Amino acid sequence: MTLPQRVKLVEVGPRDGLQNEKAIVPTAIKIELIERLAAAGLSAIEATSFVSPQWVPQMADHAEVLRAVLASPRSRPEVSYPVLTPNLKGFDAALEAGALEVAIFASASESFSRKNINCSITESLKRFAAVSDAASALEIKVRGYVSCVVACPYEGAVDPAKSAWVAQRLLEMGCYEISLGDTIGAGTPASIQRLIEACVAVVPIEKLAGHYHDTYGMAIANIYASLELGMAVFDSSIAGLGGCPYAVGASGNVASEDVVYLLQGLGIECGVDMESLLAAGQFISRHLGREPASRAARALLARRGAE
Repeated sequence: MTLPQRVKLVEVGPRDGLQNEKAIVPTAIKIELIERLAAAGLSAIEATSFVSPQWVPQMADHAEVLRAVLASPRSRPEVSYPVLTPNLKGFDAALEAGALEVAIFASASESFSRKNINCSITESLKRFAAVSDAASALEIKVRGYVSCVVACPYEGAVDPAKSAWVAQRLLEMGCYEISLGDTIGAGTPASIQRLIEACVAVVPIEKLAGHYHDTYGMAIANIYASLELGMAVFDSSIAGLGGCPYAVGASGNVASEDVVYLLQGLGIECGVDMESLLAAGQFISRHLGREPASRAARALLARRGAE
């Protein structure tokens, strides 16, 4: 078994991590968090979501956040700041704010698709094709997400072949990378490997990413299982922030600190400085008034305090 020598982390805390917070996080805090994450060495940071504030009030300041981050003197040209754009209206707003990369998200579950974006999977793919076409015409990169790739809160287990079918459709419409989302964190190493094996039959492994929530404590194990099959891109969330408004009980995405600790232990490069990452996690956790959900962060900070 040969594991990848280098892994790319896509930090989703500022969007996926904060979208489920009930108290509105000030715009300045969001901007500072993104800047701290970039300074820690993360090369891809999902900055915000251009969705209707009616559905996700936390993201109402999307244009202000993106403009400020792109214009910041602390901004680094090698860092990408993808933003979620569920439709052409969102895409146009993101474009006006200066977006250079967007993300679209489909579901492998019909029920979740209707609950999340109020349309069927087929209808959603038509909607996203329009976004992808518009982006392609302007040479703007598009990243794709597939939700509920292992299980759905409404339908239960999801057939890996169905997740693979959606991933293939996103690849065909021009997505440079497809992130496989275990939205409710129900996956295990065995089910995740079955999923990846189904997907690589239609999508090259180098175009796949893992997006694993940690509801059942399996996210790190699932990342290792994915590494075994050659996956080298993973989404993670600073301090383990997150959840999903349409998946009650789902916890946050796997903590960035936990993933970096795993990769360091395996001797796999990821370009992230742990000390800076810990500081970023402490920054946002203090603002939210709670300890980081990351086990690695808590252990490392506790050890530092005891020395």
